[in-house]
Amino acid sequence: MSNLNKNQPKIAWAITGSGHYIEECLEFLLTVDNVDLYLSQAGEEVLKMYGVDLKEVRARHSVYRDKAASSPPVGHFYKGYYHTFVMAPTTSNTIAKCVLGIADSLVTNLYSQAGKCRVPSIVYPCDIAPEMETTAPGGKVMVYPRKIDLEATDKIRTFEYTEVVESVDELIDSVKQRIKSLA
Repeated sequence: MSNLNKNQPKIAWAITGSGHYIEECLEFLLTVDNVDLYLSQAGEEVLKMYGVDLKEVRARHSVYRDKAASSPPVGHFYKGYYHTFVMAPTTSNTIAKCVLGIADSLVTNLYSQAGKCRVPSIVYPCDIAPEMETTAPGGKVMVYPRKIDLEATDKIRTFEYTEVVESVDELIDSVKQRIKSLA
């Protein structure tokens, strides 16, 4: 059952198939009020790989899964249900699709519709530097994002109504600042 309230706009938060500090993102998500969580199919798979049980999240927030071809929940942006869209963490695949204007999944459709409705997006890409530490199901690992992935991250930084953050701390600060600015 949805806990949408037209009188109190919420955050739409999407998780894609990236495990990049996923546990820290979820830990913060649980401290935020008025959030609807959207999971891509890959996001669901990754959460299982990391052993994340969504029971606690479901107790606090509505959770939507990517099960319909037309992504019906995106219509909530047109009804003013959301004041902010957060994609955290975000795969290089999702970033690439967003940069090219491809909206063929729930999450890419949410990003597209947020922009069309002038709803600010906060995006936490998994590929932000030529060499970086990230989280894998077994612990921390080094990754070396490809040039094309880094170029897509740079490109999405230029999109209107989009703020790119590079760490969980920046994500937390940006979301808190956004909520404070609406108070």
